[in-house]
Amino acid sequence: MSVVKFKLTLPAKSSDFTFSYQHKTMLIGSCFTENMGVKLKHHLFETLENPHGILFNPVSVQNAFKDYIDNKQYGESELFLLNDVWNSWHHHSRFSGITKQEALEKINKAISEAHIFLKSADHLVITLGSAWLYTLTENAPDQNGLVVANNHKAPSNWFAKRLMNNIELLENLKELVNALKNFNPSLHIVFTISPVRHLREGLVENNRSKSVLIQAVHDLIDSSDNVEYFPAYEYVIDDLRDYRFYAEDLVHPNYGATNYVWEKFVETYMRADCQLTMKQIAELQLAMNHKPFFVGSTEHQKFVQSCIEKAEALYAKQPYLPLQNHLHFFKGQIAK
Repeated sequence: MSVVKFKLTLPAKSSDFTFSYQHKTMLIGSCFTENMGVKLKHHLFETLENPHGILFNPVSVQNAFKDYIDNKQYGESELFLLNDVWNSWHHHSRFSGITKQEALEKINKAISEAHIFLKSADHLVITLGSAWLYTLTENAPDQNGLVVANNHKAPSNWFAKRLMNNIELLENLKELVNALKNFNPSLHIVFTISPVRHLREGLVENNRSKSVLIQAVHDLIDSSDNVEYFPAYEYVIDDLRDYRFYAEDLVHPNYGATNYVWEKFVETYMRADCQLTMKQIAELQLAMNHKPFFVGSTEHQKFVQSCIEKAEALYAKQPYLPLQNHLHFFKGQIAK
């Protein structure tokens, strides 16, 4: 008797490149990047995430990396005032400020940190969200034709939009990869496509955009070394393939979906010994969030002592793990 299948499953394939606790990983791109970044941080991997804030289009991603490689420092003339806030067209609004100095301090500090981190990073995860570009028109105060990373809630007539074509995007990505390899020759690059739907463009337009991204990324990988594709988009769109895996806005994947993609990411890039360490760290993280009714009780003191022993044993085997805060926390729970 044949078994009826109700869904297709995309199996994870182990990569030749492994992520470990002795590696540094930078992540950049759409909001889906931040979902993965949160999970890496929770498991105490050394990461740097979106130093320009969330970026959706490939041109803004390329501009951001040019800033990091050059260690560019922004000046007052590169900011604009809108709704009483100073902003940069190349940055997310979390880098905006009430004063120019506030905005520039946040922007330039992040770039300097990214410059240093990228130079010694082992892995780079780039998540592309949309091939639609928004450029400033003559109605904007200045910089006519500039591709913007964020609209900062400016008037709609300040922008014109167009869809990148595959050839243009492929050249963009080749330039980006070459620049990254010249800056850090040992860098391993992973491209993903965000499963977030850009409904503001429309469903048909969103699919046109995703198809451009997918085609260009695969053309790039076919002709590049140390560059690969992780199918986050396909895990959500083709494997899960159900609106119950999206948030109420039907645009963003929900916790269940992002957790599923995370598990596939771990299967792909983390070996068995790394996964064991991740499990032990997750247990310590959970223990730190434990709220006892009676801190001085015998049972809680046994629990705390057990956590200290686990953390010390793990730290003794792998002294590069950032467990100092955990040990300090648990030791602070010991009754005097």
